[in-house]
Formats: sequence, C-alpha cells, structure tokens
Amino acid sequence: MSGDGHTVRSRLDELLPLAEQHDGLVTATQARALGIADSVLARLTQRGKLERVARGVYRIPYFPADRLSQYREAVLWARASHGPEHVALSHETALGVYGISDVNPSRVRMTVPKAARLRRQKPKWIAIHRGDLALADVTMHEGLPVTTVAKSVLDVMSETGRMGLARQAIKDARKEGYISAAEGNRLTRQLNQRAQGGRVRAAKEHATA
Repeated sequence: MSGDGHTVRSRLDELLPLAEQHDGLVTATQARALGIADSVLARLTQRGKLERVARGVYRIPYFPADRLSQYREAVLWARASHGPEHVALSHETALGVYGISDVNPSRVRMTVPKAARLRRQKPKWIAIHRGDLALADVTMHEGLPVTTVAKSVLDVMSETGRMGLARQAIKDARKEGYISAAEGNRLTRQLNQRAQGGRVRAAKEHATA
C-alpha cells in the first residue's frame, strides 16, 4: 500500500471514535480539531470512505442510520464552520424526537439565536426558526438538544395552529412521564384559551365581513 493510502486509512481510523458518537456523522470542524485537513476529507470522500451529506458534514457510509440520524445531521450542519452552538430541535421535530405524537414532518425544524449567522447553503429539508431560547426551554434527549415538551407544544400551538397535534402531544407526554399532571393541565388550559381566542376572532371577522 502506498504511503498516501496508509495515511488516508489511518486518518479515517482517527475519525471513527468521534463518528460513533453521532451515528457515523462528523464535521470538518471536528476533523480539523484532530489535525485532519480538509484535503484529507476530500480524498476520503473521493475514495468512498466518507460521504458528504451537507457542507462541512460527512458520514461514514457503513454506519447504519437510525430514526435520529437526520436530526443529528441537522444539528451538526447548524454548528459546523463556526455556526451557533446554542441551537435546538423544536416545534413538530422536537415532538418527534420525544416520540409523543404521530407527526412525521417533511422538514427538520430547528430554532437558532436571532443573531446567529448560518451558511447560505441550507439543505431544503431543514427549516430554521429564529428565537433566543432561555436555558430552561432546552434540554438534552437522546444526545440531542431539543426544546422542552412544554416549549415545543406552545411553539406548535402559536406558530402552526395545529391544536389536534398539540393535544395529542400533551396526552402522550403525560402518559410517557415527560410532564407532570399539573403541567399537562396548564398546557391544556393554554391550548383551550388559544383555541377560544381564535374562535372569537373568527366570529368578529365574520360579523364585520
């Protein structure tokens, strides 16, 4: 084997422990921290040892993908190339991570700080929401940063108006023990108030039409 081939293989071996923590995913920034240059990543990609899934994000092809792989990929994409560290999967996506609804969104929704600078080449399957989340609104679940159940439900209610989905999420979250009975009741009251407010607005608009 040539010296170059041996170097590339040894560099891949160095990436493996890191990739194992993220379902086979690794970023160029993480690789640089190990002393692995972008040119090496390019060679690994040309030889089929790595697969470029987004700008600055790579996958080791033989790692099996699981239901959370795309979520991990989205978080790594946002953080890659000096992107914001404080990001969180949110809205319907967060509910999907918790497994507390039957939602199957076509895009991965994520909240990033209002002032965060993101690369222009955003994958079409990622939807970005801008908001400065409080520390209490974010938690780690399955190794992923996600908005809390309460925050996720409120976001779905306020930004999508999908009340049925919000009700199901509250019910499932209570059953799975993610929220207390008191918190479930509080969220249900907020949902009912919002739904009532929507009906009142609709009636006023109809009356003045």
